[in-house]
Amino acid sequence: MTYDAIIVGAGVAGLTAAAYLTKAGRSVLLIEKQDKCGGLVNSFERNGFIYDGGIRATENAGALFPMLKRLGLDIEFVKNKVSMGIEDKVVRVLDKSAVEAYGELLGEFFPASRADISAIIEDIRKIMGYMDVQYGIDNPLFLDIKEDREYFMREVFPWMFKYVKTVGKIMALDQPVEEYLKGFTQNPALLDIISQHFFTATPAFFALSYISLYLDYFYPKGGTGRLIKQLVDFIQTHGGEIKTNTEAASVDLQSRTVTDQVGNLFAYSQLLWAADQKSLYRNVTTNPETAKKTSDMVIEMRERLSQLKGNNSVFTIFAASNLPPRYFSDIATEHFFYTPVAKGQSQAGPLPLDGGWEEISFWLEKFLALTTYEISIPALRDASLAPDGKTGLVISLLFDYQLTQRIQEIGRYEDFKQFMEERVPVILDQSIYPGLESSLIERFSSSPITMKTLTNNTDGAITGWAFTNNFIPSENRLARIANSVNTPLPNVLQAGQWTFSPSGFPISLITGKLAADKIIKRLGKKKSV
Repeated sequence: MTYDAIIVGAGVAGLTAAAYLTKAGRSVLLIEKQDKCGGLVNSFERNGFIYDGGIRATENAGALFPMLKRLGLDIEFVKNKVSMGIEDKVVRVLDKSAVEAYGELLGEFFPASRADISAIIEDIRKIMGYMDVQYGIDNPLFLDIKEDREYFMREVFPWMFKYVKTVGKIMALDQPVEEYLKGFTQNPALLDIISQHFFTATPAFFALSYISLYLDYFYPKGGTGRLIKQLVDFIQTHGGEIKTNTEAASVDLQSRTVTDQVGNLFAYSQLLWAADQKSLYRNVTTNPETAKKTSDMVIEMRERLSQLKGNNSVFTIFAASNLPPRYFSDIATEHFFYTPVAKGQSQAGPLPLDGGWEEISFWLEKFLALTTYEISIPALRDASLAPDGKTGLVISLLFDYQLTQRIQEIGRYEDFKQFMEERVPVILDQSIYPGLESSLIERFSSSPITMKTLTNNTDGAITGWAFTNNFIPSENRLARIANSVNTPLPNVLQAGQWTFSPSGFPISLITGKLAADKIIKRLGKKKSV
């Protein structure tokens, strides 16, 4: 048979697209390389503890909740409260006033830079206002103009005027946050700390709006994987096919077929690539004799993309503790961005990409004491996610993929993982969580290489293309996001984190829906189910 749509990649973008396509009565085949769906959104159980293996919480961003409502999915969410801390000082981000508290926190550690900090905080407040406009209403893409007519008249149409005025201001901030902040301060430690708290190597408008985004975080009861389960059930209930452990090995544009790793052939009318963009152009086959222009373009794209790097990856330690949840809630909230020392991670020096294990481990010792940790505690959101009186922790830090590769090349990968698993809890024990190290009953980890294996993402990236590339092969203008799902390939669309920059969970939802809408339009009208 020929499917109306084949979707490659069953992360959030692919699942979103498949849900809307099957809702519209279209025949859909969703192909996923791994043994389960979800990609960077997943939960798993180990010895009675539930951990989130990818993102730690979900942003509504005006997209998630309207989408679930439109699809009829019933998921209970709880507010995901965020804290930010340096050394022994913690700020709980409970409302917008947290931006002033954050400024005071920085001022305590950098008193000579108080004037700079005040200017930065004022700018953050301004940028938060821009993003409040951006995400301040239910995204019209996920609404029905007939069923939601009253909401359109009351909220959407007035919002459109604000959006038009704001989007240009947002795009004017399209430069790396570290470079942008140099316009306010030359204090390297201060620059380091702020960029660590708000995602390094991302555009200023994205990074400096994070306090607003923190207020928009929610957590599905039962773990982030609950969202994935509901989407999978919806797709299958509406007639969609999902094939896991199935890799798209090649795509023939002329015959409109996808061949998997064991030679099975699947035909499509439209193809949606919701996976790594490099893999699309690696797998596409064309006939230069019948489609020379397309063939030449594919070859050129392969070469251009091969030079590009993915953005941040992460090292994560999963730890089971005998300490009760109350111990942790007394210190900070369930989602905690924590910096042990207010010196800035750049003091660790350059990455030892050509070093041996002795040099690398010496660098690691310095880096781990200086970097910022994202600490997630599922049981503080949902007590059922850990045994009574015990607590599971997900401790992450941004980490370089190339350095991890180097460690693997010199044969010290397992030593590296053990070093990280042992050292990070000690650092947290000696700073914010006294007694943590001795309380641990189990610990294990994932690295950027694990992330690449699980997601097939270039460099194990969690947010698409690195902003430091010479060029980014994706749309980055908010006003043109509808065009981001287009590709130059006939009958092929794209969605997900490689589609728009900067990316994240909301972008995956939005591009998945945009791609589904375009496929439905291309195929022509069909009665919804």
